[in-house]
Amino acid sequence: MEYKVYKDKITFNKSDDFDAKSILECGQMFRFYKTETGYDVITGKHIASIEEKDNKVEIKTKDPQVFIDFFDLDEDYSKIKKSLEKYPALKEAIEFGKGIRIARGEPEEVIFFFIISQNNNIKRIQKIIEKMSELGEDIDGVHKSFPSAKVLARQSSEYFKSLGAGYRDVFLENEAKLLADLNLEEKQKLSDKELYSWLVSIKGIGPKVASCIMLFGFHRTSAFPVDTWIEKVYRKYFFVGEKTRPEISEYFQGIFGTMSGIVQQYLFYGGRSLKL
Repeated sequence: MEYKVYKDKITFNKSDDFDAKSILECGQMFRFYKTETGYDVITGKHIASIEEKDNKVEIKTKDPQVFIDFFDLDEDYSKIKKSLEKYPALKEAIEFGKGIRIARGEPEEVIFFFIISQNNNIKRIQKIIEKMSELGEDIDGVHKSFPSAKVLARQSSEYFKSLGAGYRDVFLENEAKLLADLNLEEKQKLSDKELYSWLVSIKGIGPKVASCIMLFGFHRTSAFPVDTWIEKVYRKYFFVGEKTRPEISEYFQGIFGTMSGIVQQYLFYGGRSLKL
């Protein structure tokens, strides 16, 4: 998509290829806040304000390049959607979620976010994340970054219990200690299969969470997370026999390849919002 970059903002014409509400509320991220004029969004140590007005979108930030990358603005989603037109079962979901883009989250914090997300609701997930962010670095005098694994690894067991994360507190404590000594850039070099195998070997990370981390933290768009909503969509529109959730994931990957994760977000957002 075409956009203009300034010292403190990114601007572009409003189109079917970017819708802030769809991007932020489709289940791929948790650090966003509704404002009177749009949304504030945090990734890593960076914050941006999104405003949509007068047929224009402005992303105001001190770090334009960070959010060009974060919102994947150089990817042609119009071309992707056009290539998916041949699948009638996707039509309604794509039309509803046409403004979705897959964000490029920070791998380390995405791992923590999706461990917290297990069997949890959005408000509670966000509450736990914000409580943990009290240990982060100041961004703008109001918001703080999510703390690094090194910072979290120095916390006691009681700290993780105090978060209200339930049974996930043990997993968060373990992950903090594990990630504090890891270089995740090295994990970026792994193949999709190797990365998935590493993730599911970590205590507290199952197939669905591993796929979410791959998609939203490592931008592996071949990943296809399967949850209740996706299972329902599979049974209604794609059913080819009883399958486990990992098998459903493999089924969609076999059809959509490197576009699997993008298709998953259309189907998930549409399935959850429209009860497809």
